[in-house]
Amino acid sequence: MTSAAPPALPWGDVWGQDEALAQLQAAASDPAQLAHAWLITGPAGSGRSTLAFAFAAALIAEAGDGAAMRQVLAGTHPDLTALRTEGVIISIKEARALVERSYFSPSLGRYRVMVVEDADRMVERTSNVLLKALEEPPERTVWILCAPSEADLLPTIRSRVRTLRLREPDVVDVARLITLRTGVDAPVAEQSARLAQRHIGMAVRLATDAGARARRDETLRAVLAVRGVGTAVETAARIVQLATDDAKALTAERDEAEREALLRTLGVVPGTAVPPAVRGQVSALEDDQKRRATRSLRDGIDRVLTDLESMFRDVLMLQFGRSDDLINRELAAEIEALAAVWTPERTLTVLDQISATRTNLQGNAAPALALESMLVTVASGRTP
Repeated sequence: MTSAAPPALPWGDVWGQDEALAQLQAAASDPAQLAHAWLITGPAGSGRSTLAFAFAAALIAEAGDGAAMRQVLAGTHPDLTALRTEGVIISIKEARALVERSYFSPSLGRYRVMVVEDADRMVERTSNVLLKALEEPPERTVWILCAPSEADLLPTIRSRVRTLRLREPDVVDVARLITLRTGVDAPVAEQSARLAQRHIGMAVRLATDAGARARRDETLRAVLAVRGVGTAVETAARIVQLATDDAKALTAERDEAEREALLRTLGVVPGTAVPPAVRGQVSALEDDQKRRATRSLRDGIDRVLTDLESMFRDVLMLQFGRSDDLINRELAAEIEALAAVWTPERTLTVLDQISATRTNLQGNAAPALALESMLVTVASGRTP
């Protein structure tokens, strides 16, 4: 897939989505083409949020007002309200606050724009809070929801938005982008784009973090070595530990920076005891960070399951005579050996169980127990 060079502000970071880009540019410049609510869907890493904020900047700022556009893209413009939950789900409290702000008139820009980056994390009760705002929005308020697919939202929400579906980029295009952004060698960029299954953010992380690549490789090899219940339990515990380490690597530096910034704001000298009068604010920050850590861990385990799906998908491809499109080429010998001794039916059973495990984890199942059950299926070929 080729992509024309996008214009500068506010669309400069939008990449590989020419058709969606053209639609939103037209809507931002012509009120007759502008819907009051949009749903941007696409696979993880396809650039949903990037496109949403670029669209918001084009709606809020006057043409040529680069300062206002940069303010929107940075998330600091007063006419932009963005919600990306740090928890596992979007709470009703967060949704109500969002709806309340949607009824404010724009203060500086042309429109007030409400961006919900994780609309798929709303349960039914929370979605219903948004319904009225989507049904009867103020004249100069525009909603932009982001989700992996339309199926992730209630039909009542879907019926009140205009959906824009993003395309999934090719591995070669993602690799080229990674090289451009990070300067890594072409082979590393290609490997990272392939292993990330074209998820741009994950591909950038794999390309620039050898530790992340090593943890992924260790996880897949550990699952390939599972032979019975004992190793299933040990491997499940190891996966949870690796995912925990990965989550800590992603959040630790940010957590410390947030704490230091808060203490400076409160006038607390670093290294000294926190006064009783401000302990509540510090405690609230720590609670938010714990919720973010929980989500980061669950996202990390879900990413492990996505990687496992890619590996057993490779096994199935080989079983049906396809060897030209493997994702995990670095494990080709091990995958070929497994494909030779398993039946396609067993591989499909494992893939189904991985999918069921992802669903169970979204329902707050205990990660270690869910993974143990899934790995027992890997070892035995039977569903527990």
